This record gives sequence, C-alpha cells and structure tokens, in this order.
Amino acid sequence: MADISAAEKKSRAEIIREAIAEYLLKHKPATVGAFGLWSDRKVDGLAYQEQARSEW
Repeated sequence: MADISAAEKKSRAEIIREAIAEYLLKHKPATVGAFGLWSDRKVDGLAYQEQARSEW
C-alpha cells in the first residue's frame, strides 16, 4: 500500500476511498435499475395488484 501511495502521490485513505468507490460501482445491486420502472404507467399500483390477485 505504501508503494502505491508513493507512486500516485496520494494518501492511503484516498486510495482506499477510490478502491471502495470502484468496488461499489462494479457490484451495484440490480434493484437500483428497476426503481421507477412503472412510473410511466397510468394504472394505480394498488388497483393493479388487487386485480391480479382477484384472478387467483
């Protein structure tokens, strides 16, 4: 770690922060992309759910 810190002229803390940020970008949960997926629909979510369940 000291070699990297010296070569890049950055503190250890900064290198660790960058490593964590890169890791989080690579391992982003899939649910984040699904947020707001139905925002363009005109159907009320609760009404849709009740209608779907009534079919059972």
